[in-house]
Amino acid sequence: MKIGSYILKKILIIALGGNALIKPGQKGKAGELFKNLRTPLKQIAKLSDDYHLVITHGNGPQVGNLLIQQESTNEVQKMPIGILVAETQGQIGYMVESTLDEELMRLGKDETTLFLTILTYVQVDPTDPAFKNPTKPIGPTYSKPKPGYVKTAKGWRRVVPSPKPLKIIQWREIKKLIQMDFIVIACGGGGIALIKKKNNFFGVEAVIDKDLASEKLAEQIESDILLIATDVEKVSLNYQTPEQVDLDVLTITDAKKYLKEGHFPLGSMAPKIQAMVNFMEHGGERAIITHIDKIQASLDGKAGTEIIR
Repeated sequence: MKIGSYILKKILIIALGGNALIKPGQKGKAGELFKNLRTPLKQIAKLSDDYHLVITHGNGPQVGNLLIQQESTNEVQKMPIGILVAETQGQIGYMVESTLDEELMRLGKDETTLFLTILTYVQVDPTDPAFKNPTKPIGPTYSKPKPGYVKTAKGWRRVVPSPKPLKIIQWREIKKLIQMDFIVIACGGGGIALIKKKNNFFGVEAVIDKDLASEKLAEQIESDILLIATDVEKVSLNYQTPEQVDLDVLTITDAKKYLKEGHFPLGSMAPKIQAMVNFMEHGGERAIITHIDKIQASLDGKAGTEIIR
C-alpha cells in the first residue's frame, strides 16, 4: 500500500558483522570482502519488496587494519580513530552499494530500487566508564600475545574504548529516506563517536559497538525488526566447550540472567544480546541473531536465535 510518498512496509534493520565479512583464514583482501558480501546482499536484494531496509555494518577488522597501516610509517600524518571510522564507512559502504546494485540488476530491480550510504556519527557520554576500561576488539586476531593486546574469545586482539551510543545524529535523515523507500546503509562501524559541548561536536578516541548503535537507531526510527547477522547461526551457552548448547529462542529474562552470569563474551556476543534486550524492551516486534548466510531463513523462523518477551 502507498500513502502519498510513503509505502507501508515493516522497517527491518540488518546489522552485518565486521568479522562476519572476513571468513576464518582470510586476510581481508578486497576480493574476499566482495565475495563474502555477495551472500547476505543477495538475500537483502530479494527482501526489498517486502521491507523498508536499513543495512548497518561493523568495521572492527577494517579500522584495526587502518591503525596498523598508519602506525607502520612516519611519512604521513596519523589520523584519529573517528576519521578512520569515517574512512571505513565509505570503504564498506561502497562495497555494499556496488554488490547490492549487482544483485538488484540480476533481479531486474536496479532501475526501481533506490539506495544510499549515510555518513553517520553518534553522540556518546564523555564520562562513560568505557573510556577507562577498553573492551572493544579491533583489527586482526593473533594466536600469540602482543604488547597492548588482550585475549578475546577468538585470540589476541587490540582493544579500544567502546562507549554506549546515546543518539544517532542523522536519524531524521535516515527515517526520511526510508519513507521514500530508499535502502539505507548507515551506522557503519557503529558510527563516528562524538561528544557534544554546547553547540559543538568533538571526536573521541573510541569505536562504538555496531549492534548497540543499530539498536539505538532502531529505537529512533521505530524499526519493527532488528536482525544481527554474524559468523554463528545461533546464540550458545558454554560456547566452544563440550557443554555448548545452541538456543532457538531466548527470553528477555533468561538473556539478562545469562549476561549477568558471564555466558556471553564482552566485545562479541554480549553486546548483541544487550542490543536485542534493549530493542524488545523499547517495543520492538522481532529480534533475531543469526549467521550472515541465514538472513532469509531466520526471518522465516527456520534458523537463528529469536529473542522474545
